[in-house]
Amino acid sequence: MLKHELIHPRINEVLGRAGHHSKILLADGNYPAWNKKGPNAEVISMNLSPGVITVAQALKAVLSAVQIDAVHTMGIPADDPYASEGEPPVWSEYRKVMADSGLPLDLEPILKWDFYQAVESPDHVLTIQTGDQALWGNLLLVMGCRQS
Repeated sequence: MLKHELIHPRINEVLGRAGHHSKILLADGNYPAWNKKGPNAEVISMNLSPGVITVAQALKAVLSAVQIDAVHTMGIPADDPYASEGEPPVWSEYRKVMADSGLPLDLEPILKWDFYQAVESPDHVLTIQTGDQALWGNLLLVMGCRQS
């Protein structure tokens, strides 16, 4: 029996094949997961219904299973109407999940179009497509090295 919180067999298989610098996209319900992905990426749909599951729930499970070196959000372009509203509220939730898991990193925004390019990298191995309805809720995780 697995001891970490991630029990999805296919996700565990993909993560087990991945390594240092591999990228994992936790996609919100608005992300075009099937046409914005790397050539080596697998898409696993966990979008049961609107709001189920959330990116924060996926983040918590993934952080229990693998070492992460960087966490990138999709940064909001200055000309986007949402930019004037400040940081999306869901980013605070991600910070809490990261802190609760002991991950000593901060969120690093990558502007929207650069974020898409980062996802389309050959290093992108997995997209977990969620039903999250939060705006600007996508996260791109970069795997690190196992420390022990």
